[in-house]
Amino acid sequence: MKLSTKGRYGLRAMVDLAVNSGGDHVALYSIAERQGISENYLEQVFSTLRKAGLVRSVKGAQGGYILASDPSAIKVGTVLRALEGELLIADEEVENSEQSARSVQYCIKVNVWDKINESINSVVDSMTLEDLVNEHKRLSGDSALMFYI
Repeated sequence: MKLSTKGRYGLRAMVDLAVNSGGDHVALYSIAERQGISENYLEQVFSTLRKAGLVRSVKGAQGGYILASDPSAIKVGTVLRALEGELLIADEEVENSEQSARSVQYCIKVNVWDKINESINSVVDSMTLEDLVNEHKRLSGDSALMFYI
Protein backbone atom coordinates (compact mmCIF):
# COMPACT_ATOMS: atom_id res chain seq x y z
CA MET A 1 0.00 0.00 0.00
CA LYS A 2 1.24 3.44 -0.86
CA LEU A 3 -0.58 6.50 0.39
CA SER A 4 -1.50 9.03 -2.27
CA THR A 5 -0.33 12.63 -2.30
CA LYS A 6 -3.80 13.57 -1.08
CA GLY A 7 -3.39 11.52 2.10
CA ARG A 8 0.19 12.61 2.79
CA TYR A 9 -0.44 16.31 2.12
CA GLY A 10 -3.76 16.21 3.96
CA LEU A 11 -2.20 14.82 7.12
CA ARG A 12 0.63 17.38 6.91
CA ALA A 13 -1.90 20.18 6.52
CA MET A 14 -3.98 18.94 9.45
CA VAL A 15 -0.93 18.84 11.73
CA ASP A 16 0.08 22.31 10.49
CA LEU A 17 -3.43 23.57 11.27
CA ALA A 18 -3.28 22.06 14.75
CA VAL A 19 0.18 23.55 15.39
CA ASN A 20 -0.63 27.03 14.11
CA SER A 21 -4.30 27.65 14.89
CA GLY A 22 -4.17 28.50 18.57
CA GLY A 23 -7.97 28.35 18.49
CA ASP A 24 -8.19 30.81 15.57
CA HIS A 25 -8.98 30.23 11.93
CA VAL A 26 -5.95 29.68 9.69
CA ALA A 27 -5.89 30.84 6.08
CA LEU A 28 -5.29 28.08 3.57
CA TYR A 29 -2.60 30.11 1.78
CA SER A 30 -0.53 30.21 4.99
CA ILE A 31 -0.69 26.41 5.36
CA ALA A 32 0.18 26.03 1.67
CA GLU A 33 3.14 28.38 2.04
CA ARG A 34 4.52 26.74 5.19
CA GLN A 35 4.15 23.24 3.77
CA GLY A 36 5.17 23.97 0.19
CA ILE A 37 1.88 22.62 -1.18
CA SER A 38 -0.22 24.18 -3.93
CA GLU A 39 -3.08 26.22 -2.47
CA ASN A 40 -5.42 24.96 -5.21
CA TYR A 41 -4.58 21.37 -4.31
CA LEU A 42 -5.14 22.07 -0.60
CA GLU A 43 -8.57 23.51 -1.42
CA GLN A 44 -9.56 20.11 -2.81
CA VAL A 45 -8.09 18.30 0.20
CA PHE A 46 -9.81 20.59 2.70
CA SER A 47 -13.11 20.23 0.86
CA THR A 48 -12.92 16.49 1.54
CA LEU A 49 -11.86 17.06 5.17
CA ARG A 50 -14.73 19.51 5.67
CA LYS A 51 -17.26 17.04 4.25
CA ALA A 52 -15.86 14.41 6.63
CA GLY A 53 -16.48 16.78 9.56
CA LEU A 54 -12.79 17.11 10.49
CA VAL A 55 -12.46 20.85 9.80
CA ARG A 56 -14.78 23.83 9.69
CA SER A 57 -14.42 26.74 7.32
CA VAL A 58 -15.25 30.42 7.62
CA LYS A 59 -15.47 32.56 4.50
CA GLY A 60 -14.36 36.15 4.25
CA ALA A 61 -11.33 38.30 4.97
CA GLN A 62 -10.85 36.87 8.47
CA GLY A 63 -11.85 33.39 7.35
CA GLY A 64 -9.94 30.19 7.05
CA TYR A 65 -10.05 26.75 8.58
CA ILE A 66 -10.16 25.43 12.10
CA LEU A 67 -10.21 21.89 13.44
CA ALA A 68 -13.75 20.67 14.11
CA SER A 69 -12.59 18.88 17.29
CA ASP A 70 -9.76 19.07 19.75
CA PRO A 71 -6.54 17.60 18.26
CA SER A 72 -6.61 14.94 20.97
CA ALA A 73 -9.91 13.67 19.57
CA ILE A 74 -8.81 13.38 15.94
CA LYS A 75 -7.11 10.10 15.10
CA VAL A 76 -4.55 9.94 12.31
CA GLY A 77 -6.48 6.97 10.92
CA THR A 78 -9.66 9.05 10.69
CA VAL A 79 -7.87 11.71 8.64
CA LEU A 80 -6.24 9.17 6.33
CA ARG A 81 -9.48 7.21 5.81
CA ALA A 82 -11.36 10.41 4.98
CA LEU A 83 -8.83 11.13 2.24
CA GLU A 84 -7.85 7.62 1.11
CA GLY A 85 -10.72 5.30 1.93
CA GLU A 86 -10.00 2.06 3.77
CA LEU A 87 -6.33 1.47 4.57
CA LEU A 88 -5.70 -2.00 3.20
CA ILE A 89 -2.56 -3.60 1.82
CA ALA A 90 -4.75 -6.18 0.13
CA ASP A 91 -8.50 -6.56 0.00
CA GLU A 92 -8.76 -10.14 -1.04
CA GLU A 93 -12.12 -11.86 -0.90
CA VAL A 94 -12.08 -15.59 -0.31
CA GLU A 95 -15.15 -17.77 -0.61
CA ASN A 96 -16.52 -18.97 2.68
CA SER A 97 -16.47 -22.72 2.21
CA GLU A 98 -14.66 -25.66 3.76
CA GLN A 99 -12.55 -26.11 0.62
CA SER A 100 -11.62 -22.41 0.53
CA ALA A 101 -10.59 -22.53 4.18
CA ARG A 102 -7.96 -25.10 3.20
CA SER A 103 -6.65 -23.15 0.20
CA VAL A 104 -3.29 -21.42 -0.08
CA GLN A 105 -5.12 -18.17 -0.90
CA TYR A 106 -7.05 -18.34 2.38
CA CYS A 107 -3.89 -19.20 4.34
CA ILE A 108 -2.09 -16.14 2.93
CA LYS A 109 -5.11 -13.89 3.47
CA VAL A 110 -5.45 -14.83 7.13
CA ASN A 111 -1.76 -15.01 8.00
CA VAL A 112 -0.33 -12.18 5.91
CA TRP A 113 -2.80 -9.69 4.43
CA ASP A 114 -5.21 -9.55 7.38
CA LYS A 115 -2.34 -9.18 9.89
CA ILE A 116 -0.67 -6.40 7.88
CA ASN A 117 -4.04 -4.61 7.56
CA GLU A 118 -4.63 -4.93 11.31
CA SER A 119 -1.14 -3.58 12.04
CA ILE A 120 -1.57 -0.56 9.77
CA ASN A 121 -4.94 0.28 11.28
CA SER A 122 -3.65 -0.27 14.81
CA VAL A 123 -0.78 2.19 14.28
CA VAL A 124 -2.83 4.99 12.69
CA ASP A 125 -5.68 4.55 15.17
CA SER A 126 -3.32 4.78 18.14
CA MET A 127 -2.07 8.26 17.19
CA THR A 128 -3.88 11.58 17.38
CA LEU A 129 -3.13 14.95 15.86
CA GLU A 130 -2.18 16.07 19.36
CA ASP A 131 0.46 13.33 19.50
CA LEU A 132 1.93 14.56 16.21
CA VAL A 133 1.81 18.20 17.34
CA ASN A 134 3.67 17.32 20.54
CA GLU A 135 6.22 15.27 18.63
CA HIS A 136 6.68 18.08 16.09
CA LYS A 137 7.30 20.57 18.89
CA ARG A 138 9.74 18.21 20.55
CA LEU A 139 11.69 17.57 17.35
CA SER A 140 11.77 21.24 16.35
CA GLY A 141 12.81 22.34 19.84
CA ASP A 142 9.64 24.39 20.06
CA SER A 143 8.28 22.84 23.25
CA ALA A 144 7.72 25.19 26.12
CA LEU A 145 10.32 24.92 28.83
CA MET A 146 8.99 24.42 32.32
CA PHE A 147 10.83 26.06 35.22
CA TYR A 148 10.10 25.06 38.76
CA ILE A 149 11.09 27.10 41.78
